[in-house]
Amino acid sequence: FPSHDNTVKTIPQIQHRYPTLGDYVGHEKLRFIQVSDMGNARYEFLVAMHELIEQALCLARGISEDSITQFDIAFEKSGKKGEPGDDPQAPYHKEHVYATAIEYSLCKELGLNVTAYDRFLNEYIARSM
Repeated sequence: FPSHDNTVKTIPQIQHRYPTLGDYVGHEKLRFIQVSDMGNARYEFLVAMHELIEQALCLARGISEDSITQFDIAFEKSGKKGEPGDDPQAPYHKEHVYATAIEYSLCKELGLNVTAYDRFLNEYIARSM
């Protein structure tokens, strides 16, 4: 598991590489987590945590960022609905599902309603497409 620095940054939705709420990019020593500016710091925190967990698991299991990005972009271009990582064919499906479980657990611990949070995220991403 390589040592590296993570930087989390909130960015305008339009600056993402493809339609998403969170993304991780980087190199061997420096990695960036980019999260859409949704006007809700707690929601942004939850998306960032999801990305950090997913990234760490993928790094530990040797799943390349390139394979993830290629899958995500192809998924979006295919017109399929939902999160690319929810697709069982995603190279990081297991890691995504685990990160989502932690994300929802944190959501509850913050006193937020998971259904309302999930609905907000889905509506936010739909508006940006």
